[in-house]
Amino acid sequence: MTYDQEQPQKPPEQDKSGGILDKIQQLGQTNVPQMEASNIHVLTIIGQIEGHMQLPPQNKTTKYEHVIPQLVAAEQNPNIEGLLLILNTVGGDVEAGLALAEMVASMSKPTVTLVLGGGHSIGVPIAVSGSYSFIAESATMTIHPVRLTGLVIGVPQSFEYLDKMQDRVVRFVVNHSAITEEELKDLMLSKGNLTRDIGTNVIGAEAVEKGLIKEVGGLGQAIKKLNELIDENKKDEPEEVVQ
Repeated sequence: MTYDQEQPQKPPEQDKSGGILDKIQQLGQTNVPQMEASNIHVLTIIGQIEGHMQLPPQNKTTKYEHVIPQLVAAEQNPNIEGLLLILNTVGGDVEAGLALAEMVASMSKPTVTLVLGGGHSIGVPIAVSGSYSFIAESATMTIHPVRLTGLVIGVPQSFEYLDKMQDRVVRFVVNHSAITEEELKDLMLSKGNLTRDIGTNVIGAEAVEKGLIKEVGGLGQAIKKLNELIDENKKDEPEEVVQ
């Protein structure tokens, strides 16, 4: 009898479990429990929002070129009646973040945003872009002036460009929340709230008091509100006349 014939064969259970372990190591996730087709599309904005510049591979990023097709598909798919946008982001590319916020705000279907952990920097416009917004009690939002990294040419035109870009962000946040322009700029330029920097960090209920976010809540409240908005949207739609 040869050596190969003496070796016992692995039972299929071990091969199956080994395959699951391989998936966990490669993808970092297990199999998600199956459910019936939902009328709600869930989209996550996590880590750093990656725009025109590719970030290092060790950074947890949300690539805006991946998010845009999902938003277009959710808008076009008749089976999807609402969008739940979950944020835990430190911010990132200003123009990419503002572009995502504009797309969410322009959707015809009801959208609800939920800030978990943090919705900092350019994450603020995305957090207020939905039809209704929630923030977890322990979540934070950092509001600060627009910054650029890398080489900046020190001429007046550069600072004018930064100022105009900041005005775009301020105008969007003011138009999609209950905060006033004066109060938002005061939070942006406040001294002493952030160590050796200017800006303000607001937590949970404080973001609601300032008018940035509509309500303190979590996942259950967000889904409940989204279902209410979906029902209202159905009532507003004109009924089809059967001839």
